[in-house]
Amino acid sequence: MNQINPLKNTLETGRQFDVIPLFEIKNRNWFWFVKRMQDIVLSLLGLILLSPLLLMVALMIKAESPKGAVIFAQTRVGKNGKLFKMYKFRSMVADAEAMLGDLMDKNEISGAMFKIKNDPRVTRIGRLIRKTSLDELPQLVNVLKGDMSLVGPRPPLPREVADYTSYDMMRLLVVPGCTGLWQISGRNHVGFREMVELDLEYIRNQSFIKDIVILCKTVKVLFGANNAY
Repeated sequence: MNQINPLKNTLETGRQFDVIPLFEIKNRNWFWFVKRMQDIVLSLLGLILLSPLLLMVALMIKAESPKGAVIFAQTRVGKNGKLFKMYKFRSMVADAEAMLGDLMDKNEISGAMFKIKNDPRVTRIGRLIRKTSLDELPQLVNVLKGDMSLVGPRPPLPREVADYTSYDMMRLLVVPGCTGLWQISGRNHVGFREMVELDLEYIRNQSFIKDIVILCKTVKVLFGANNAY
């Protein structure tokens, strides 16, 4: 996959390492290796155990919108600016991307993100799977492939990264995750600036215990949160 140019230029300047020195990231190779092994085992186990649920969601999406694809593949920015296709169950109408330009002025999240609570592009089944985050389950395939980790900063869109400052770019120093501190700290009620700070806090203080805590809290959020949309 290609690298996104804004990140490449920022990495070359070294400006973003004022807060998180690059050597601190590189010196944790043992941690990344074990974390990767953990991701492979848990994502594979998850895909196997959740296969009946995955099939049921796929059938529901197809029944409501027969002409659209079940899986939505969207280009995202990963570690060090690497572009990859992130998978989700489709929760919007088939031409959702084409409609985005007309909705940008309704954005309810500050900073380089786009979210609106009552997005007219979301389907009936889409609202259900978004509410429970079931739309995110196909990302277990991304984890298995190595594009993502179970825990880490959420992968942004290229158009969002184009507006990043060198400070914001530090989110891209590690493999992005399916869940992280943002998801368990208010999710869509947390603005972009707060999300960046949560991500950098995670990068500075990563540990296996912290990952387990975040995963457990994510499960709790999925069964009781009202912040997802």
